[in-house]
Amino acid sequence: MGVLLVAGGAGFIGSHLIDRLLARHDSVVCVDDLSTGTVDHAHRHADEPRYRFVQANVCDTGVEARVRGESGERFDAVLHLASPASPPAYLARPIQTLEAGSRGTQHLLEIARADSARFLLASTSEVYGDPLVHPQVETYHGNVDPIGQRSVYDEAKRFAEALTMAYARTHGLDVRIARIFNTYGPRMRSDDGRVVTNFVYQALAGEPLTIYGDGKQTRSFCYVDDEVTGLIALLDGDVVGPINIGNPHEVSVRQFAELVIEMTASASTIEFLPATAGDPSVRQPDITLARRMLGWEPEIELREGLRRTIDAYRAGRWA
Repeated sequence: MGVLLVAGGAGFIGSHLIDRLLARHDSVVCVDDLSTGTVDHAHRHADEPRYRFVQANVCDTGVEARVRGESGERFDAVLHLASPASPPAYLARPIQTLEAGSRGTQHLLEIARADSARFLLASTSEVYGDPLVHPQVETYHGNVDPIGQRSVYDEAKRFAEALTMAYARTHGLDVRIARIFNTYGPRMRSDDGRVVTNFVYQALAGEPLTIYGDGKQTRSFCYVDDEVTGLIALLDGDVVGPINIGNPHEVSVRQFAELVIEMTASASTIEFLPATAGDPSVRQPDITLARRMLGWEPEIELREGLRRTIDAYRAGRWA
């Protein structure tokens, strides 16, 4: 592809994506404010001449000059993954999350527009809200509470999608939109607050696995290597999207907790706590479009991906 700007590249998915881009000999500028990303991720390629890290917030005025640097670097593609993604992170930063989806998205779109670069937006399955259509297809418009606590993330991503398509229609910008479903794997922060990190951390510590609600709610977990492969297929392909990039294998949260206990050989029990407001009851992507248009589908089944994740945590490679 050439020279790529990856916003949010010090985050979980972003750091894995940059690994893959550098491995195929792209040059990468990573911009991240490290509010939820980590210094280790930001500097893991510090000795690579095709990599440069810029600590900056994509919402700030002047971010374009900072990412271009003294050389005035131009980009062949701009990838927008800059946003808090876990409920604890975006609930702690509600206004910043909305800004990342609005002002941050526009700043990055303007950089892409100036360079006639391809723009990829990492959107989310949360745009479907608590869905009334199952599994979720891209043509489904969702069931979202626009003023609930979780709306700061859902609506930020919905607005980002709308703004991205407005730039495509108004300015002819070459865009791609990925709707990412639950993704897991090494480098997730142990304090991330999502179900995979919570359960694995609790099981290895011998603590009760805490389920919010009755555990019948479902999720579909995609291992990060598969997720990155899907994102790159979308980036390189001809499909604008939105397109679901996730694993269609659906499990209940209780089933997942039992699997984590089994695979860690933990003596942990399961503890049920009151359900959290706005937590979706089901989540499962229909990936028909991804299979047909991108030739992509996940290859790593849940047990194998979970084994790799547990091994990484035990080896101290969590962050």
